[in-house]
Amino acid sequence: MKRIILEMGMGTDLYGEDYTKAACRGVDDALRHSSLLLFRSLDLSHQDMDVFVTVGVQCPEQVDTAEVAAKLPRGKAHVSVVQGGQNITHDDLGTTSVVASVAIDARYPFSDENG
Repeated sequence: MKRIILEMGMGTDLYGEDYTKAACRGVDDALRHSSLLLFRSLDLSHQDMDVFVTVGVQCPEQVDTAEVAAKLPRGKAHVSVVQGGQNITHDDLGTTSVVASVAIDARYPFSDENG
């Protein structure tokens, strides 16, 4: 498997303290920065691509990885959640805004036939 793209994104949930929502927004942000033209250019199948998503949040156990994986439009999704991101507490209101950092690493099994 050869890496064909590494894209970063950031997502937030400002009021609901929803780590999954922040993670999904981070995936959306990363996807907006990328376009994989090589599939059309080289006549490659999206189904052969593995897409590894790493999400960093303060409470990794609160992220629904299946929901995050569903945000990916192509390829086989592999989602892992690690300690990271940021929580920002509003002292006067007692609320927490959640920031998720996301990395999307797409890989393709190139052979001698397809480069």
